[in-house]
Amino acid sequence: MIQTIGLIAAVILPLWNIPLMARIIRRKSSQDISLAWAVGVEACLLLMFPSALVSVDPVYKAFSVVNLALFSVLVGCIIRYHR
Repeated sequence: MIQTIGLIAAVILPLWNIPLMARIIRRKSSQDISLAWAVGVEACLLLMFPSALVSVDPVYKAFSVVNLALFSVLVGCIIRYHR
């Protein structure tokens, strides 16, 4: 039961990046978001990803896969609309 709740939360949590992406695209600006922060977080996620792939913990693995995918799209939006 706890594992299932954790797995559901691990998939849902990164979905909160979608409203931020939508706002950036709608405003055509990501000026209020630090480019250094976004790239730094992305770098850390990339460095952690191999550990998630070999982990036996399905919650950590699911979170890492979904978070890396959605955060990468977010970083792409931030870079594209940063002035």
